[in-house]
Amino acid sequence: MELAGILLRTLFMYFFIFVIMRLMGKREIGKLSVFDLVISIMIAEIAVIVIESTDKSVYLAVAPILLLVLVQIGTAFLSLKNRPIRMLIDGKPSVLIRDGHINRKEMLRQRYNLDDLMLQLRENQVTEIEEVKLAVLESTGKLSVIMKDSSSSSEQSEGETAENAPYRKEGATPKIRYELLPLPLIMDGQVQDDNLEKLGKTRFWLKNELQRYEVDNFKHVFFCSVDYKGKMYVDRK
Repeated sequence: MELAGILLRTLFMYFFIFVIMRLMGKREIGKLSVFDLVISIMIAEIAVIVIESTDKSVYLAVAPILLLVLVQIGTAFLSLKNRPIRMLIDGKPSVLIRDGHINRKEMLRQRYNLDDLMLQLRENQVTEIEEVKLAVLESTGKLSVIMKDSSSSSEQSEGETAENAPYRKEGATPKIRYELLPLPLIMDGQVQDDNLEKLGKTRFWLKNELQRYEVDNFKHVFFCSVDYKGKMYVDRK
């Protein structure tokens, strides 16, 4: 009878946690944030305790798991509406290599050693660090690598003028001191003033640029970004 009870509990918890994970949203397991990972581990531990302890009611596991799911969904909703909360929960990506130079201070801060760096560079099929334009350690632990583009750094793209390429220095090199690519300028109708400051631009300049996309109000923009070449992307609501 005890074995039958364990099997039934296992079956119930399997389908229950399956539904719970679907409610928590679609995200690859390897891309879970620390917050999501902690909740997933806690859910697994609670489920195991109830499966092993047949003398305890299943409701003693269901209630805490439902509470954790409510916390996760509520926090996810808040992070969608508030970028500082999102950065606090998910973390901020770290630049480890910029223009072929390794950022040792950031590696030390992230407790990220050279063996880890070389391993992930090889996974990105990179053999020469000096050829790396930007290497960013994402909040998921994945290393995103962007290689130098000699052709784009030596000449402007076809049809580009000085007026529509405001991010280039003399000599056609980008003057964005970016931390992320692309660099968000508007997120869910909210202007990212800190990123505008990195570009040395103002809201007045951004509004003029958006007029090219027939946008007259920041709140009408769901997402707007710019890459290191000065190309702007606008997605209206």
